[in-house]
Amino acid sequence: MATDYYAVLGVRRDATQEEIKKAYRRLARELHPDVNPDPETQERFKEIGLAYEVLSDAQKRQVYDLGGDPTRTSAGAPGGGFGAGFAFSDIMDAFFGGGASRGPRSRVRRGQDALIRVEIDLSEAAFGAQRDIQVDTAVVCPTCAGDGAAPGTSPVTCDMCRGRGEVSQVTRSFLGQVMTSRPCPQCQGYGTVVPTPCVECAGDGRVRTRRTLTVKIPPGVDNGTRIQLAGEGEVGPGAGPAGDLYIEIVEEPHQIFQRRGDDLHCTVTMPMTAASLGTKIPLETLDGSVDLDIRPGTQSGQAITLRGRGIQHLRGSSRGDLVVHVEVQTPKNLDPEQEELMRKLARLRGEERPSGTFAPGKQGLFSRIKDAINNG
Repeated sequence: MATDYYAVLGVRRDATQEEIKKAYRRLARELHPDVNPDPETQERFKEIGLAYEVLSDAQKRQVYDLGGDPTRTSAGAPGGGFGAGFAFSDIMDAFFGGGASRGPRSRVRRGQDALIRVEIDLSEAAFGAQRDIQVDTAVVCPTCAGDGAAPGTSPVTCDMCRGRGEVSQVTRSFLGQVMTSRPCPQCQGYGTVVPTPCVECAGDGRVRTRRTLTVKIPPGVDNGTRIQLAGEGEVGPGAGPAGDLYIEIVEEPHQIFQRRGDDLHCTVTMPMTAASLGTKIPLETLDGSVDLDIRPGTQSGQAITLRGRGIQHLRGSSRGDLVVHVEVQTPKNLDPEQEELMRKLARLRGEERPSGTFAPGKQGLFSRIKDAINNG
C-alpha cells in the first residue's frame, strides 16, 4: 500500500483501538474544514478519515496489515472516504463522544448456542443410533412468561427518557450548538423499566432447567463430527429466540478394529503351518461372524480386504472396507520330535543352508544428496 495509515494518524502499528480513536479525534479537531478551510487541509482531513475508517475496523485493518486493499468492497467497488463503511456517527463520536439517535434497544435477544459431547461405540458410528440426552439449558420463565416482571405487574415507560432509550444534551463548540445523545442511565437504553422484577428469574425472563432430547446420530459420524439441532439451545433474554444445540461426537476406541477414515483395520495372528497350508478362520465383524479365507502360502504382513465391511459413508449409502493384516508366528521352543520334523522339511525343500535374499536398502536424504554431488 502506498499510504501508511498508521503514520497518517501518528500511531504505532500495534496501537489499540482506543489509541487510534484518540489520535483521530485530535487530528479531526485540528484539520476540520470549518477550522482550516484551505484545500490542502481539506485533503488532509479526508486522508485521516480514510485512515480511521480502515484502522478502526478489525477486518479492514487485518486486510491492510496483510498488504491487501481494505478500501475495496467485496464487489470490487471503492469503499474509502465517507462512503460505505464510514458512518456519520463516527464523526459525531470523534468530536463529542456520542453518536446519532438510535432509539430504545430491545430486551429480547437471541440465546446462546450450546455444545454437548456424546460418546458412541464403533457399531453406532457405522450404522447410526438414537440417543436420549440430558440438557441443562435456559428456558422461558413460566412465572412471568419472559417479560421479567412479577405477576400482576408489567414494565413501564422510563420517566427519564420517556421511552426513547436515550437522553440528549446540547453543548457548545467551535461549530456552535451541537446536540448529542447517549443511552439513558436509568433504563440502560431499553426505554422501559421493570419496577417489580419476577422473583423466579430476577427479571431476566428465563430460568435454567433440565430437559431430555432424543437425538438421531446418522451412520458414518466420526470423532469431532458435530450435529446441529436448530433452536434447541438456550432461550435468549426476554424470551428471545433460542440458539442452536451442537452435539459433538466422541467415538470410543474398539478392542479389535482400528478406524482409518471409513475403513477398518485389524490384525490376525496365525501359526506358520496354517499360513503355509491355508485355512479358514472365523472373524467377528460389525455385521456378524464371517469365515476369513487364508490361502496357502500367505505371508506375514499380507493384507486381506473384505469389501463393504467398514463404516458407511456419512454422505452416501456405500461403505468402507475391512482390511485384515496377517501376522505369521514362527514356532519356538520345539521339542526333539518337532525339531526333527522341521529339519526333514528343510531337507526336502533344500533349505538346510539358505543363502538368504537381500533387498537393496533405502538411502537417507544426506546419502542421496552426496551421490547426486558425486555423480554431478
